[in-house]
Amino acid sequence: MASNAAVPFWRSAGMTYITYSNICANLVRNCLKEPYKSEALAREKVHFSVAKWLDGKPQKPTVRSDTPEE
Repeated sequence: MASNAAVPFWRSAGMTYITYSNICANLVRNCLKEPYKSEALAREKVHFSVAKWLDGKPQKPTVRSDTPEE
């Protein structure tokens, strides 16, 4: 018998834990004073590589970023 009494509030709000933790992290970063704020925002950027596979071999990877192009 499952009980909903101990459901975390982020789950009750329909969020995943990753979404909740990202919101909290953004709030903390925005509360920092300079120069700590700009350092934390710089660490937030994420870059990753994506490679398509064709006939069992990887093609040339493309580097992507989660930040808009400047």
